[in-house]
Amino acid sequence: MPSLQASLHPLAATDEQHRTLARIGVPAFDDVLVTNGLPLLATGRIDQLQVNVGKLCNQTCAHCHVDAGPDRREAMSRETAVKVIELLRRHDIATLDITGGAPELNSEFRFLVDEAAKLGRRIIDRCNLTVLLLKGQSDLVAYLAERGVEVTASLPSFRRTGTDAQRGDGVFEKSIAALRKLNAVGYGKGTGLVLDLIHNPVGAFLPGKQSSLERDYRRELGSRFGIVFDHLHAITNMPISRFLEFLERTGNTERYMDLLVRSFNPVAAGGVMCRTYLSVGWDGTLYDCDFNQMLALPVDHGAPRTLDSLLAGNDLSRRVRTGLHCFGCTAGAGSSCGGSLE
Repeated sequence: MPSLQASLHPLAATDEQHRTLARIGVPAFDDVLVTNGLPLLATGRIDQLQVNVGKLCNQTCAHCHVDAGPDRREAMSRETAVKVIELLRRHDIATLDITGGAPELNSEFRFLVDEAAKLGRRIIDRCNLTVLLLKGQSDLVAYLAERGVEVTASLPSFRRTGTDAQRGDGVFEKSIAALRKLNAVGYGKGTGLVLDLIHNPVGAFLPGKQSSLERDYRRELGSRFGIVFDHLHAITNMPISRFLEFLERTGNTERYMDLLVRSFNPVAAGGVMCRTYLSVGWDGTLYDCDFNQMLALPVDHGAPRTLDSLLAGNDLSRRVRTGLHCFGCTAGAGSSCGGSLE
């Protein structure tokens, strides 16, 4: 399956995604914050630098908010990667969170990992699992383990049908094989090598209760495949890119957005990840989160918009730029790259 961009789909354009959501007529996110007596979102201490190194991926998943795939060529350069490390060197940001695409396929992935490890940072690899089985990545599991990199791995369902429906035929079987490789070197076994799994719904609905899902995943993956892991994170599907295309194609956009707005949770709004994250694009542009990045919404309200300008000034504080998609992070139990917010 080609990416939206490769297939010349109208929703490959971020402007069209914004227009599609705006046509529904839901209230502005900031207005809902004010109505609920909440302050507009602004950063506090930045403790996580999330770096999207590009859109190249060995999979083309139906829900992907990045529109990643084998046909994408956007990729972080060494010049930009050096600036990322310089930002970490200057600021006490505890965690480097590397994502994509399949971040491991980027030529600068190991440079970022090695340099961040030298700085003593916690490092997260957001992994699609099947990349661990590629011929050119035969040493990747050992490489990650040697550097203590935490693996946060996508597995939408513990059932073959659910995972393959979202990520492609045969992906579930390959994912199990990859998880076994990770377990074999100590990941998920309480050795300090952290293996977390990501669940997101296979459809236009909110995820179930995270603690219940985690119990189900442990039981099913353990009893059927002998797989162990540390934590499960339940993440809401964002109404952007390929998932928005799915909503439009199935006539569910208005119903899904209504669900997100009706499920607004003030407690979750207080814990959204953009208050403690800074997102860096493959070209060095700065965003409040990876979702804003994929909607071409760079930081605003006077904040530095590039790594160059941020390094020139060094001020990490900013007001957060919001949009209609933000209701995805505040619906129900809330959603972030670290799972539910309650």
